[in-house]
Amino acid sequence: MSNTNAVTWRNGFTSTYWVANILELFERFAFYGSKAVLAVYLANKIGLGAQAAGALAGLYSGLIFSLPIIAGTFVDRYGFRKTLMACFAMFCIGYFLIGLGGLQMGQGIVDAMGKTTYITSVLILTAIGGSLIKPCIVGTVAKTSHPEVKALGYSIYYTLVNIGGALGPILALQVRENLGIEYVLVMSSITSLLLLLGTFIFFKEPEARDAGGNQKSLGQVFRDMLLVFRNFRFISFLVIFSGFWIMFWQIFFSFPFYVTEVLKFPRFELLETVDAWTIILVGIPMTALVKKWRPITAMTLGFALASICWLIIAGFPTVTAAIIGVAVFAFGEATQAPRFYEYVSALAPKDQVGTFMGFAFLPVAIGSFVGGPLGGWLVQKYLRETMNPAMMWYIVAGIGFASTALMLLYNMLFVKKETTA
Repeated sequence: MSNTNAVTWRNGFTSTYWVANILELFERFAFYGSKAVLAVYLANKIGLGAQAAGALAGLYSGLIFSLPIIAGTFVDRYGFRKTLMACFAMFCIGYFLIGLGGLQMGQGIVDAMGKTTYITSVLILTAIGGSLIKPCIVGTVAKTSHPEVKALGYSIYYTLVNIGGALGPILALQVRENLGIEYVLVMSSITSLLLLLGTFIFFKEPEARDAGGNQKSLGQVFRDMLLVFRNFRFISFLVIFSGFWIMFWQIFFSFPFYVTEVLKFPRFELLETVDAWTIILVGIPMTALVKKWRPITAMTLGFALASICWLIIAGFPTVTAAIIGVAVFAFGEATQAPRFYEYVSALAPKDQVGTFMGFAFLPVAIGSFVGGPLGGWLVQKYLRETMNPAMMWYIVAGIGFASTALMLLYNMLFVKKETTA
């Protein structure tokens, strides 16, 4: 007997779910396109140099991934639609102002403020806007998906994020080669303006938004943060895990300089997309392969694979080896990523799951805050001064293997002891 009430992908999502995911796809084009060229743009076009460019790019991405802990309160207070419109409006202004720094008509204001002051200010403005996107889209996916297909809903969302990560840099390459690198930021601004209009016209506030009781003030958010920081086991895990993201951010902070200056491959954006394309291809098979493993085992293997990536790049200074290396990194990422969120939710006390999950992006932020200045220093030291590019990748690999060892130690101190008990 057929079940006419079965929930499928056709009837399990509201129209707002699909609108939100389409908005997310085009926002990722703008974000990953600008991120692909940001470090090179700041270093070469703005003239800040590799070290300052890496630090500022790291600050920018770090803020984007740390501020959502606080940004969620604005979603609760003002709703998804208004917050999403504010995000795209700030993105539109911010991207344009970043690009303005490289345009002739913007040189007056840049000279008046100073390059570093101007760029820092507009990057922070853009990051504040960008921090609003994740609680808006992820929250909308949760509220517009039927419980029976919610896992599929998140899978579609994550796939679109990676498609954006794969295509965004390719689109940026076309703009950079035909118009100039500064126009990549201008195109991201125009895309954000169109997304603002799209949100205004098509996006409807998701129903069933919690009223009253579950909304948190900023004061409550900070009190919850203090409770999380008192959980030594959880914070230790997040700090160790940030080692993975220190490695990841080198794909955008130091790898482009290596590709253009050592490998003499000017279309560096293409190599930056290898990670996203590989995850799209192997993400689901790798998830199925390790689904019966303990989360800590899958994550540790992911760390080891990501660390090996840099040894390949260091040992064989060719474009082919660079592609293989980044693909190996993506295998590591695909191995650990699904189990990471599962493990974080399992660590959380039952009455603090939301708060703990809000901290899931903290390793990404720490990795950016540390990885940005590190990447700039590696480029300056080993590409510009000592001319020893292999050493920069040995250092990054060392960070990865040290993090892998710390994961094994964490397993012995916390996980195995807990299992034995």
